[in-house]
Amino acid sequence: MNKLKFYSTLLTCFIIITLTNAQNQNSIRLNAMIEQGMKDWQIPGLSAIVVKDGEVVFQKSYGVRDKEANLPVDNNTLFAMASTTKAIVAMSLGMLVDQGKIKWTDKVRDHLPAFKLSDVYVSADARVKDLLTHNLGIENADLLWVLDSMSTAQTVERFSLANKVYPLRGGYTYQNIMFVIAGQLIEAVSGHHWTDFVSQNIFKRLEMTRTRAKSTDIISAGNYTYPYFNDSEDGIVRMNHTFSDQIGSAGMIWSCTNDIGNYLRFLVNNGVYKGDTLLRPATFDYLFKPQSMLPDEGAYPTNALTKPKWNTYGLGWFQQDYKGTKLDFHTGSLSGLVAIAGLVRDHNMAVYVFANLDHAELRHAIMYKAIDLFVFGDDSRDWHAETFKLYEEIQQKELDTLKKRKDGRVMNTKPSLNINQYAGIFKNQMLGKLTVSVKNEKLNLNFNDYRSYDAEHWHFDTFITSKNQRSRSESLFNFILDQSGKAESVEIFGKKFSRE
Repeated sequence: MNKLKFYSTLLTCFIIITLTNAQNQNSIRLNAMIEQGMKDWQIPGLSAIVVKDGEVVFQKSYGVRDKEANLPVDNNTLFAMASTTKAIVAMSLGMLVDQGKIKWTDKVRDHLPAFKLSDVYVSADARVKDLLTHNLGIENADLLWVLDSMSTAQTVERFSLANKVYPLRGGYTYQNIMFVIAGQLIEAVSGHHWTDFVSQNIFKRLEMTRTRAKSTDIISAGNYTYPYFNDSEDGIVRMNHTFSDQIGSAGMIWSCTNDIGNYLRFLVNNGVYKGDTLLRPATFDYLFKPQSMLPDEGAYPTNALTKPKWNTYGLGWFQQDYKGTKLDFHTGSLSGLVAIAGLVRDHNMAVYVFANLDHAELRHAIMYKAIDLFVFGDDSRDWHAETFKLYEEIQQKELDTLKKRKDGRVMNTKPSLNINQYAGIFKNQMLGKLTVSVKNEKLNLNFNDYRSYDAEHWHFDTFITSKNQRSRSESLFNFILDQSGKAESVEIFGKKFSRE
């Protein structure tokens, strides 16, 4: 009997050593890919973590959080969770479901009587879960917070003017403002602002001590990253932080990989953390139930590499099939900052990546490589090389489009009016006020005394905005003249602003 125990113990030790060696090899391979990827993508700083069967099997931070001061990234460095915030907001609603305070199928107006969209029927029939599924039929209205810093209530009120573009639950349009309304609903039902609710009911219980629900709180927390952009002309450029807490429940939480490790443990353990059940099993499962079918144009470019048979959206999660299993994931993107969360529930595995470079799509390569290594033991694909080539081709198409725009410019034309005659105040009912002024013989566009762009003449009555630390893209806009020759309106970002 003692001999049997000895051999049993020996076998157990052998298995543990074998698994440990395999995990170490997987970590070495993943690390090598990340280091090469950071060089090729020119990413200043990155932090990644992988959890398998409740244990951290990979965690490492790379590069710098502040390129100018050469301050390193560590596992406590705060990065923007951006739209991976959405899953946490969905979980908060799930907690209210568990408390019996709401049902997923409740009408939004049952809890927010003032809820109003541009379509009467959609306003009346919208359900709680519809706030999380991007299929209520309303156009994207992110310009509301990009061009203004008004309050959450004002943002939602203006959003009621956004156009209906397809029937209720009859399509898909990624919609941040609906998650803002979800945050309002959390407050209306719980009596606590959504930031306080998630801080007490999720962050505290998951021991996420450095995570901040308000983006502006990172300043006092310290050890946070700066955002960067790889400009084709100017190289790596520091961007301004996006502190848009008026739409915070759509994507303004900041966290670090040490905290995210606890969050991933909670995810792979089906809503339980250290014996604390945050969500009932049925409620937790419902978060990952497919709700919306994604059209081809709504899917990620990496579909060209993974070739999924289906793409759906749950409650705060994108979903697709991968190697015969279901992958739940979500990206997060703010100006100069990215994140990605991936969860393979059937194999108790989760991965999360932060980076401080705009559209650093190495994040996708890390997610799929981590899944291949730690779930399937497969090191056959060079995910970095494939992803880099894919996005290099996408970038080249974008550059070709810009070249066509440049080639289409009619040279040696003049504006119809004296530059000072374009100045004035223009209004858009949903987006607010645009003040056009003249500075140093150039136009300046100021939206709502919040977002400002300098602009130069392009051709005829069309002008182009200049790059700045909030936006590295240049946008064309044009003035429409009335019959008397007066500049009566401005068309920019696909919207029309009429002279006041």
